[in-house]
Amino acid sequence: MTTVAFTGSPLWYASRAGGTLALILLTATVVLGIASGGRTSPRRIGRFEIGLLHRNLSLLTLVFLALHVATAVLDPFVHLSWAVSVVPFGASYRPLWLGLGTAAFDLLLAVLVTSALRHRLGVRRWKAVHWLAYAAWPTALFHGAGTGTDTRLPLQLWLYAACLASVAGAVVWRLVKAGPGRVAGRLAAALATTAAPVVLAAFLATGPLQPGWAQRAATTTILLGGGR
Repeated sequence: MTTVAFTGSPLWYASRAGGTLALILLTATVVLGIASGGRTSPRRIGRFEIGLLHRNLSLLTLVFLALHVATAVLDPFVHLSWAVSVVPFGASYRPLWLGLGTAAFDLLLAVLVTSALRHRLGVRRWKAVHWLAYAAWPTALFHGAGTGTDTRLPLQLWLYAACLASVAGAVVWRLVKAGPGRVAGRLAAALATTAAPVVLAAFLATGPLQPGWAQRAATTTILLGGGR
């Protein structure tokens, strides 16, 4: 009978699962926001139902993201402080990649707080902050790819590819269905959609998928071009 060694604490596995589910839910939130915005909103479904689904997905994202952060801090393996969960790039363990995750968390918190104060801020200011949610998605994606211990697993790579393809598909749908006007914005969206898979693939090929990535990503000195 073959036995399998237990190589991590329950908190470690909970943190990985929470982070993965948060990325999936954030992707679904972004896809829904892109595909249903502007003139592309479905006619058979009311905007109220779409808005409710969008809000519920956002709240679920924050729940699993909070689980991801809490279990990572409580896990004794990496010795993270609670301050690291809100102050980016202050960790001693993989500071850049953990910092990206903290930045994504802060962006989503900003969206949550301003949504609660939407009537006081006004629609224009609220929309300006709401766009931060879109910036949180690629930040979270590179956080997961850069610091995740599962990045080299085929299933995790397929997950990243599916998330990227979903967002790219939503952008293409929005561009096809959008009417004339805002040429500069549409061109920027098209260029970003084209460049994103290339950038992610190049990063994975030269970084996380290479031997020794865990050591290279471990300290700020190495990440900033220094060495030991």
